[in-house]
This record gives sequence, structure tokens and C-alpha cells, in this order.
Amino acid sequence: MKRIATTTAAVLSLALAATACSGGQNTTDSAGGTQELKGQTVTVAAVWTGVEQANFKKVLDAFSAKTGAKTTFVSTGDNVSTIIGSKIEGGNAPDVVMVPQLGVLQQFARKGWLSPLSPQIGTTVATNFAKAWKNYGTVDGTFYGLYFKGSNKSTVWYSPQALKDAGVTIPTSFEEMLTAAGSVSDSGLPAFAVAGEAGWPLTDWFENLYLSQAGPTHYDELAQHKIPWTDPTVVKALTTLGRLFSNDRLMSGGRSGALQTDFPESVNQVFGKTPKAGMVYEGDFVSGLISGSLHKKVGQDAKFFPFPAVTGGVKPVVGGGDAAVALKAGKNPKAAMKLIEFLAGPEAAGIWAKEGGYLSPNRKLDTSAYPDDTTRQTAQSLVDAGDTVRFDMSDQAPAAFGGTQGSGEWKILQDFLRDPSTPLKTAQALETAAAKAYKS
Repeated sequence: MKRIATTTAAVLSLALAATACSGGQNTTDSAGGTQELKGQTVTVAAVWTGVEQANFKKVLDAFSAKTGAKTTFVSTGDNVSTIIGSKIEGGNAPDVVMVPQLGVLQQFARKGWLSPLSPQIGTTVATNFAKAWKNYGTVDGTFYGLYFKGSNKSTVWYSPQALKDAGVTIPTSFEEMLTAAGSVSDSGLPAFAVAGEAGWPLTDWFENLYLSQAGPTHYDELAQHKIPWTDPTVVKALTTLGRLFSNDRLMSGGRSGALQTDFPESVNQVFGKTPKAGMVYEGDFVSGLISGSLHKKVGQDAKFFPFPAVTGGVKPVVGGGDAAVALKAGKNPKAAMKLIEFLAGPEAAGIWAKEGGYLSPNRKLDTSAYPDDTTRQTAQSLVDAGDTVRFDMSDQAPAAFGGTQGSGEWKILQDFLRDPSTPLKTAQALETAAAKAYKS
């Protein structure tokens, strides 16, 4: 995930240097624990920092209590591919990596870096997950990635007070949303906080609009680069997105302000002490920031509505997630596989679920584990989507195109936000970058 990507503030750290810190450990016997891995250490790498890292460490603590294994967590920053590649080359590979982009998972598999997941994990996933999630974790017929953390990237979060003050109701189409945005802005508060500083939230805007306008078949074709980014459907979606991006009064700080706003700040602009916007689009993980660092009550101070369809189009359901993979170069392959087996079950998912800022595609997880009704709704919609969910498109692309800060799709859509007047030129730039990345 990107951000994702897949993704609270922690997911979006732009640090390139990996930092290591020890996970919680318990090597004493515990109820139901076999202690079969006592004396072994599992190193786990992920993009997560801050609250997300702390919550994931609680999952690792439970694994340690059950198995006796110690855990070490390494934060990769957004450039997972670069960091993991350097660690493998340096002989210091982690055992397990939580991969936030599908394209990166595919690259890792095709470079021969990954171990196939055990038959036990495959059986558990077949029981606990929709087939789509196993398909996304499978590369060239081999199952490599368990999607432990999912996301629903078709949610628009809003301040109920802001919409009430503007006298608007929940929009049911993209056109209605733009009209509502105008009313919110007329009331004295810019309608949207747009996170353009990192680039990845802009890809999520595009993907929801593209899925709605172009439909699932074209979405799948574009995700696999079977049609070019200069296809008329792409230009049409960019033109639609440009209706928002070209209107400075609809965005907090206008285009220039949006380009300087990172994801955490975009949420803060809506739900912080001094509101600067009425709405923010991003995935379900917004709730983790709202209830965590901003200390607001989700479902009361902050609500969401599904990303609305463009008139005449389908209602988009875009998902994403972080997949657990086992590196061949890791020093503890048995412990790595045991950890992923643990992550495939509802117990591991439930530990993070109760902390908030997390969704699981595991349909065996009781939604009562989530801390509030709003999160339960987003989680249930992700599970209910089943095989119809469409995985985040940029996460399916090679990292050079869809997952690297300052280049590829991230950078080109930032340029489009800066000047949305030439959607065809943007489409041409996207195709040039995509062709190069997919070729390599």
C-alpha cells in the first residue's frame, strides 16, 4: 500500500533509511503456547511507524507468547523494494516482509527472493479469505503473499458539522459531490483537504474515478498495462478529476497548498482543533488518525460516505493491503512460516482490529472486534465485496511506476494537480513512464 496505500501517518514516512527496534517479547510459557520456537528470532520488515508499528507489535507479542520466538521489527520507509534489495545484497535480510504494493510482491517473486507459503497457510487462506485475496498473493501460479492487512479505499470522510453548516446532504454521485463541495466552500470552509505532498493519495483519487467511469474490465486491462495510458478512458477520467483539481476554492490552500500537504496533515485539516476543510478523501485508515492522534470520536465527530459513482458509471470499490511474504535469504525460515501461519488466523487480526486503524480481509474475524460501528461498516463492506473488489491499481504496477516517491505515476499526478489543464499531456507522460517500468 502505498499507501496506500495502503496506512495511517505511520505508513507515509518518507524516510529512506531503515531503523530497527525490538518487538515485544515473551519467552515464558503461556496458555495455549507451544514454545516450539524458543531461542529463535524472527525479523519482520514493514513500512509501519508510530501508532501502526505499535499496534503491529502487539500482534508480534502474541506470536512470541505462543511460540517462544523473539521478534525484531525493521521500518523500511516507503521505498520497500530498494531497502529490502540492499539488505539482501548485504546479507542482512529480514525473515518476513509486509509488502504494501502488489507490484512489489510480484517483482520480489520473479527475482527469486520469496519462499512459497506453506500448504497449511494455503488451506487456511482458502477457508478464511475470498479467492481474490489469494489470487493477489499468487505470482505465476505460486502462492507467496498473505494479505494480513486490508484497506477500503473508497471512503470519503467528512465533518458532520461542516456539511450541516453548508446545508448539504450526503452525495450519491461524483457530480453531486462537486456541487456539495461548492456549497461547503461557499459557507466559508474549503470543501476538501487534498494530500498531494506524497503523490500516492492522488493515484487513489484517479483509481476510484477510473473504475467508476471506465468499468472493471478496462480497470483490469489498465492495471496490467494491456491498454495504454493514452487510452481515451484514461483521458476522460483525468478530465473528470481535473474538475476538482482545477478549482482552487474547493481545496484547502488551493493547488499549491495541496501539493505541500501530506496525508496526516490532510486529516488534521478536517478533524483537528482548527478545521481548514470539511472533507478528506482517503481509505478507511483515516479513522486511525482521527481516533488516535486527533482524539476524535469516529461515527460522531467524523463520518464517511462511500466514494460516489460518476453518473452512468459503476460504484467503485477499490481495496488494497499489506501482504506477508517470507524471504529465502532470511535466517529463520521455519519461524518465518510459523509467523505467517499465525497471521492467517482471526486471532492475529483481532488483536490489531480492536486497536483501530486496521481492516482485515479475513472473513472469519468477528466484526465485533472492531472498536466502533463505522469501522465495522467499512470492514464488512470490504469482506462483502468478495471477488468483486479491485485492488489498488498503482499497487499492482512495478514500483518504478506506481510505488516510488518523486517518480512515475506519483510524480506525474502531482504535476497534474499543479496544472490540470492538459489531461492528454498527462496521459502521454503516464504512458511513457509505464512503458519503461513494465519493460524493465
